[in-house]
Amino acid sequence: MAYILAYDIGTTGVKTCLFKVEKTIELIANASAEYPLYILPGGGAEQDGDDWWNGMCQTTKAVFDSCNVSPDLIEGLSFCSQQQGFILVDKDGVPVHRPMSYMDQRAKEEIKKGIANGIQIAGANIFKLIPSLIITGAVTSSVKDPVWKYKWLEAHEPENFKRGYKWLDVKDYLICRCTGECTMTEDSAFATLIYDTRKGKEGWSKKMCSMFDINMDLLPKIIKSTDMAGRLTEKAAAELGLKVGTPVFGGGGDASLIGVGAGAVNPGDTHIYCGTSGWVITVTDKQMVDVTAMIAAIVGAQSGKYNYFAEMETAGKSLAWVKDHLALDEIGVYLEKTDVTQDIEAVYTSLYDYMSHVVEAVPPGSGGVIFTPWLHGNRCPFEDPLSTGMFFGIKIETGKTEMIRAVMEGIFYHLSWMLECQNKKLKTSDTVMFVGGGAQSDIMCQMLADISGANIATVASPQNVGSAGAAAVVAVGLGIIPNLESVKNFVPIAKRWTPDPKRHEAYKPYFEAFKKLYSANKKMYKVLDGALNSEE
Repeated sequence: MAYILAYDIGTTGVKTCLFKVEKTIELIANASAEYPLYILPGGGAEQDGDDWWNGMCQTTKAVFDSCNVSPDLIEGLSFCSQQQGFILVDKDGVPVHRPMSYMDQRAKEEIKKGIANGIQIAGANIFKLIPSLIITGAVTSSVKDPVWKYKWLEAHEPENFKRGYKWLDVKDYLICRCTGECTMTEDSAFATLIYDTRKGKEGWSKKMCSMFDINMDLLPKIIKSTDMAGRLTEKAAAELGLKVGTPVFGGGGDASLIGVGAGAVNPGDTHIYCGTSGWVITVTDKQMVDVTAMIAAIVGAQSGKYNYFAEMETAGKSLAWVKDHLALDEIGVYLEKTDVTQDIEAVYTSLYDYMSHVVEAVPPGSGGVIFTPWLHGNRCPFEDPLSTGMFFGIKIETGKTEMIRAVMEGIFYHLSWMLECQNKKLKTSDTVMFVGGGAQSDIMCQMLADISGANIATVASPQNVGSAGAAAVVAVGLGIIPNLESVKNFVPIAKRWTPDPKRHEAYKPYFEAFKKLYSANKKMYKVLDGALNSEE
């Protein structure tokens, strides 16, 4: 038995979880803190390293204040975090520029110069596409990929860039702050798309770095997710309220560890995640790529296995938009003709639960209204940073309830579209694990089953599976769990849903219409973006 601390570093906040690992990975206590995402002109998206760290310190104290476990009993800690950030630190581990989020898409000129030119396939120069696929199993063809953030900083802030010592991802920066060590786990190294998947810990590719003019001196040591990266320094331990020398393990990105925490660890296991972003991942034992649908088998936390990964940018973030702009206003919440703000907490644990409740009576298809959840561009099955959200099919009788349900359905149409794309290349699992904040709602779980036609299952605390995955890699590193493949035995299924045949049939025409909306409006996204930029 061991007590393990796990930090889930998300886009909008940090969640700190204390686990006891014995026969199961049991959540003992947790606390969360929010921090801002800075959206800048031209597609910029940044966060602040001090915001992450202060959130960790605040929530660590709150966790131990809420339980009887002493901090000196912690045998190890680790991280599950957002991926494909870009943090260039100096020799003291201080960022030379505010960390760039995975959502940052300012490097439009850099990607054109670097790969989106000449003879192209799926937006990538064929002479760079082919070696990329051979070496990395993927291609850096998205403006949001870290290589282009590197090139943007190099071009736009050369003095800051010159001060750089090591290139880190989000959790790797926080590990550096904890231990003073600059490392990067294999999954984070792969996410740079300059990593040779055939070489493991020696995986930095000279060919890829030469092709994109990357300084290899800036690249850190590569470790496994289950390796100990270092131990808490005296300064870090004092600020966090933990014991000096506590082991800190490599951890992983959210796309790597959420599946581990859900028990989706064997080839053929599929999980769907609905948090701020959303994705569909199926574990495979071989590298594969679908360049037309922007899906690739990425390196995860498990050596020798890959995550066939399809991603959407704004899943739960679309629900947050609904909360702020459809459900709430200056006066109160008026989804019905009465003010529900006085007694909402007595019946529902959150406004999201209330929103789920009020849309339950709306039939599938939301009265013919379809919402596209592309509020910050999209990656899969099409890559287009200019794509935007829309409500399609609004009529005079359309109300807020139909629009709110349409947003929920739109998220699941898109997730189902990516699941459909995956099934063209491999067989997804008969039962799909559904995790993330969206999986807390029985209504949303059933909606996903009805739209996708798949059997759906969840685990206890589906919103904490990333932290559970981080706890799992520590437990493996400590020798408490034999290996990551064994984690499935420590994560039992809590609930199951099966698709309703009538509702599944009712959704089909709306799902087909949804899939055509992007191609039908692709040119207009460029027109609107041009008009917006001309105004600026």
